[in-house]
Amino acid sequence: MTMTSQTKAYLEYIATNNVLPENPTLEDLRADAADYLKYAGPLSDDVHTEHTYFTSPTADLHAVIYRPKNVKPNAPALVYFHGGGWVFSWTLRYAPQMSNIAAETGFVVIGINYQKAPEHPFPTPFDDCYAGLLWVAKNAARFGIDPSKIGVGGDSAGGNLAAAVALKAADTGDVKLAYQMLIYPCLDTDFQSKSYLAHETGFGLESVGMQWCWGLYVPEAHMNNKYAIPARATTFKNVAPAIIGLAEHDVLRDDGANYAVALEKAGVAVTLKEYPGTIHGFFGHGFMIDEAYELRRWLSEQIVKAVQ
Repeated sequence: MTMTSQTKAYLEYIATNNVLPENPTLEDLRADAADYLKYAGPLSDDVHTEHTYFTSPTADLHAVIYRPKNVKPNAPALVYFHGGGWVFSWTLRYAPQMSNIAAETGFVVIGINYQKAPEHPFPTPFDDCYAGLLWVAKNAARFGIDPSKIGVGGDSAGGNLAAAVALKAADTGDVKLAYQMLIYPCLDTDFQSKSYLAHETGFGLESVGMQWCWGLYVPEAHMNNKYAIPARATTFKNVAPAIIGLAEHDVLRDDGANYAVALEKAGVAVTLKEYPGTIHGFFGHGFMIDEAYELRRWLSEQIVKAVQ
């Protein structure tokens, strides 16, 4: 179907109100990405927010914990990795979404602020995220979390990181994940897929921009590493069940759909929903797009089911 009227209005609005300078620097691009927090909508009033730090193999990293005010002992948990092409954004830009999900589910939600490319290409962001999962599992009692009900999630590049973390957790047995929640994840470098070709420009995330981000994140030596590009995985033994939300008008639509097929063929349970008329990033467009909240509620429902 065509884009929804709200989606069209959003694209028209940002075309006027988020204009980049000519030949923008990386600093300009990062500042512009930060400005998009205002489109996500308000934080939930029903959660407490805690800021803390943990140590990854290469840095001390910021983490944000969203705990429902009525949280029960031994609550389930979501370890969340934010999007932004591995280059942009930070955990607090996703505060509205994470707080919404915490309030709706009763889960403790922990956002991990991993290091970014190009200063820190793969494997550093991935290693940070995996270290974040291990830190949460190790400190489950401190956080009031049931260690058997921990899942990972993320959107876009964060969906890539969540899928990769789920693959490594399955390989190592370090943590038995209850679920992986992937929101329009970037999982493959097939830039000739139908969704890439159909949405090359004019839908928010453009093909050239996504390819640029891939180039900054994954060095040539790692192009066949499944933890960098999860579509390279050939086996899915012990991989956590997947919950996948997609946007119809998104270069990454086929990444998520194809990964769902691969997981299902391997016997991994998959729950998938595509939102007609939407574009990449709509999870964070609650200020203008109703489907942002529909997606958040659906994700909340699915992760609650996953831990029951």
